[in-house]
Amino acid sequence: QVQLVESGGGLVQAGGSLRLSCAASGSVFSINGMRWYRQAPGNERELVAIITSSGSTNYADSVKGRFTITGGNAKNTVYLQMNSLKPEDTAVYYCYADCRGTGWARGYWGQGTQVTVSS
Repeated sequence: QVQLVESGGGLVQAGGSLRLSCAASGSVFSINGMRWYRQAPGNERELVAIITSSGSTNYADSVKGRFTITGGNAKNTVYLQMNSLKPEDTAVYYCYADCRGTGWARGYWGQGTQVTVSS
């Protein structure tokens, strides 16, 4: 079992910045990579950024050049630095852990943190 707790959300004006954090606990040795997703009201949950266990990253086109995903010194922490925020970035942001072991794979979700960008 892996538990994920996000923090850092809030209300910010367009053009501002926020830094989200996701702290993992439990069987963190099984974490193969971590991701950030977001879901706006009435929309499906969408992938925002990925970081693999080797440190490779990938981003949704809508956030490239503005958002940066990084891993903490410990394997059990991931951050999402969000710059030049736009009203369309308003959503609940979720952390996701891709966990794997011998013969199994499973994903875990955090509870989400609200990001609201005012125009």
